[in-house]
Amino acid sequence: MTTVLERSGAAPINTSPTQLDAMVIGAGVAGLYQLHRMREMGLKVRAYDTASGVGGTWYWNRYPGARFDSQAEIYQYWFSESLYKTWKPSERFPAQAETEQWLNFVADKLDLKKDIQFNTRIVSAHYQEDSGRWLVTTEAGERIDTQYLLACCGMLSAPLVDRFPGQSSFRGPITHTGLWPKEGIDLKGKRVAVVGTGATGIQVIQTIAREVGSLKVFTRVPQYVVPMKNPKYSKADWEQWGNRFHELKQHVRTTFSGFNFDFENKPWVELTPAERTDIMEKYWNDGSLAMWLATFPEMFFDEAVNAVVSEFVRGKMRERLRHDPRLCQILIPGPKDYGFGTHRVPLENGYLEVYLQDNVEPIDCRKTAIERIVPEGIQTSDGTVHEVDVIILAVGFDAGSGALSRIDIRGRGGRSLKDQWSQEIRTTMGLQVHGYPNLFTTGAPLAPSAALCNMTTCLQQQVDWISECIAYARRNGKHTIEATQRWRITGCSTTTRPPPPRWW
Repeated sequence: MTTVLERSGAAPINTSPTQLDAMVIGAGVAGLYQLHRMREMGLKVRAYDTASGVGGTWYWNRYPGARFDSQAEIYQYWFSESLYKTWKPSERFPAQAETEQWLNFVADKLDLKKDIQFNTRIVSAHYQEDSGRWLVTTEAGERIDTQYLLACCGMLSAPLVDRFPGQSSFRGPITHTGLWPKEGIDLKGKRVAVVGTGATGIQVIQTIAREVGSLKVFTRVPQYVVPMKNPKYSKADWEQWGNRFHELKQHVRTTFSGFNFDFENKPWVELTPAERTDIMEKYWNDGSLAMWLATFPEMFFDEAVNAVVSEFVRGKMRERLRHDPRLCQILIPGPKDYGFGTHRVPLENGYLEVYLQDNVEPIDCRKTAIERIVPEGIQTSDGTVHEVDVIILAVGFDAGSGALSRIDIRGRGGRSLKDQWSQEIRTTMGLQVHGYPNLFTTGAPLAPSAALCNMTTCLQQQVDWISECIAYARRNGKHTIEATQRWRITGCSTTTRPPPPRWW
């Protein structure tokens, strides 16, 4: 078996702890900005990352077809007009390599890399009550003593790797999409299995289908999908966006989801059925997440409204599948599954049409679940062994809590964050956890940056709040910042999801 299922790193061992004012975990979108803000404030700060370079999600997720679903003009840093105007994206939805290049461009322009230690895995962080500081340890044994611990670990940094019995027995390459090797994997003419049809799986499937010899797609949860329109951007196009920098900067901070579109249509009840259809057609043809986040807010709260929107999308998908009954049953969510928009909606480019190819076969895991991995391939519950040469695991991440739970984080009284969250996850807006003073988090559980947000908008807001909170404490001679128990309880009780539960 050839496998790429681990992340490792090493750093020199030091005998005495490195003394810092602030330590940042992660060098992705949030980590780079957090490092920049701390340096601007004059703090002695250093960032640490398991990877060998900056990028976070965009460093690791280099699988075929990887790209983001936010338009390039808003997937941006807003603290620098110069950075915005200087970097010129090549298309509306740039691919992974270009996004990684952009983050390297930002890091180089701000000279951030000199304060980042790469190839370093954090294994523990213990709060020292006598000093009010955090003692952090790396996998190599290096120790860091810091007042503020700023965990910008990312929502997609803890891949779910060991999903099926027998993975180590497979005799070909097997890899998680979040750990795709830099050198790539030769798929040409091979028998390939993709497990999972979330946003990542969809991108992989539509990209490799014409290259592989045969493709078996193991799907359990069908997805509502929206076609992506991805025009190229010229220099003139970007100059136009650059001229709107200040307008966009203000606007994305006020919209429902941090995008540059919002729910601006008349209320559902004031529209005729024909007007509702016209609105859905308009946003469907936009080729972005506007179909999800700019049509009708009522679909998140009113089951009848959601049913109409969901059926509109199902109809579009049935047409593209040529009304093939088997494909429609496997690939399109039914009325009893879940409603459109209650999961993050994948954008795609020719994904459904892939299943019309003779070399592509979907396997419905709701009927025949994956039982185990065997040397020849994948065995399902009906006893069938699907023989393949390569297995691609697009099975997702332990999102939100996973990255932090994989570090031995201990707060007051030695309490364990992992143990605490295994019982119940509560945070203060995803920014702090009661009992863990001076620990700040971005993209964490119960943060507003969950599935509904343009991540650069939400992450920058969180970094700004953290930075301003620390600045306030320092101005006022405060050494410790900690969320109260009262806020931990009341904050969660007033930020629940809308009913009914089965939608979500």
